[in-house]
Amino acid sequence: MGRQLHPQPQDIRNTIVAQLSWSHHRTIFSRCKTEEEREFYLRMSIKENYSVRELDRQINASLFERVMLGKINIASLPKEFSQDITNAFKDSYVFEFLNLPEPHSESDLQKGLIKQMKNFILELGRDFIFIDEEYKVQVGNSDFYIDLVFYHRGLQCLVAFELKTEKFKPDHLGQLNFYLEALDRDVKKPHENPSIGILLCKDKENEVVEFALSRSLSPAMVAEYQTQLPNKELLQQKLHEIFENNNIEDRQ
Repeated sequence: MGRQLHPQPQDIRNTIVAQLSWSHHRTIFSRCKTEEEREFYLRMSIKENYSVRELDRQINASLFERVMLGKINIASLPKEFSQDITNAFKDSYVFEFLNLPEPHSESDLQKGLIKQMKNFILELGRDFIFIDEEYKVQVGNSDFYIDLVFYHRGLQCLVAFELKTEKFKPDHLGQLNFYLEALDRDVKKPHENPSIGILLCKDKENEVVEFALSRSLSPAMVAEYQTQLPNKELLQQKLHEIFENNNIEDRQ
């Protein structure tokens, strides 16, 4: 009988299952409706080393639905974005742990994220390392301050976050690109990759974002944030409608 040279899908699945506790499995299989959703949370629990409490929070925050919808939006990003980069960031973030009032200021948002840094890192992903808030860069004789700066271990680059408590406007990107240029010229080390910018807005229109990014020279992304847990049923319905529309187009 021949020797099995390559692991089969079932072997890989069994390996994944064996790495998690019974409580993880009970949470995933009792709360996730589809095989795709269960597989997603199994893999994310291992990748991000979720505790059961963290896993429960991500399911409550509809991480699966947001990532699936985000992949559709991220598909319109410039071609220079590698798959590694698009996998490292989300199209939307949920900061329900901040308990911010509506409306709130950019200062309130920044202070809340700093105070809740552990939960913020959990929402971003564990490869993010916090460097500083109001990070100073000097251009000529002028000082400028970036809201939040992180380092991403997997991508080996600096990540600048600019916070906007308003709807996305194309001119926001000019400010962010300016910061990225300053980081790359004066802060980035020779072995590191070009810095990436994330513009975190209260709201955005995908078509406006696509147009604004189409001529952007720096690797920048626009994501939206929510201060309340999203409506899971509405997200599931939106996913279902997109899949149905794609199936209709494929049959035509």
